[in-house]
Amino acid sequence: MVIDERMLTFIDSMNSANTPLLDEIETYARATDVPIIRRSMQQLMKFLMATRRPRNILEVGTAIGFSALLMSEYAPADSHITTIEKYEKRIPVARENFRKAGREEQITLLEGDAADILKELEGEYDLIFMDAAKGQYIHFMPQILRLLAPDGMLVSDNVLQDGDVTESRFAVTRRNRTIHSRMRDYLYELTHHPQLETVILPVGDGVTLSVKK
Repeated sequence: MVIDERMLTFIDSMNSANTPLLDEIETYARATDVPIIRRSMQQLMKFLMATRRPRNILEVGTAIGFSALLMSEYAPADSHITTIEKYEKRIPVARENFRKAGREEQITLLEGDAADILKELEGEYDLIFMDAAKGQYIHFMPQILRLLAPDGMLVSDNVLQDGDVTESRFAVTRRNRTIHSRMRDYLYELTHHPQLETVILPVGDGVTLSVKK
């Protein structure tokens, strides 16, 4: 937890409601331990859809389709979302959720490893949402920069790792040290890359907003 629990509960109580289907998917995700974006992150994504109005969106990490559907609800009606997922058990659930929402034409789900798929994508994206394996963010970055349109925004979720990223690598468990090191490298690249202007926000489990100059 990045911010005080009491403060977080208060902030979340002010957030706008989701559609019944999104509520249903969120309930299913919590019951089955599927990670989806937190309530405060949901509100931030709604805000970004309304203010940035992206028409071509790329998501790295579909899970069961919650965030893609949330973006589709608040992005312009003529927007299109391309989302990537490699975990086979979640793909049919995501597809069924897209069908239930009537968003099959608006959302394209690409199956496979993002490291391979990103290299094959063409065109430019107004907004890219990074919500996959945290240890891979740094490896995806060259292709993400290639695909991000000028003045486009890269949104990277879960960058503070419940606060672990602030600790010494020796203070985190041995199995998490690689992810810890890679996330620190990723944050440094985002904040020092000459093509990007980046802010780190303590929203959810930490998020970065990066605009391509």
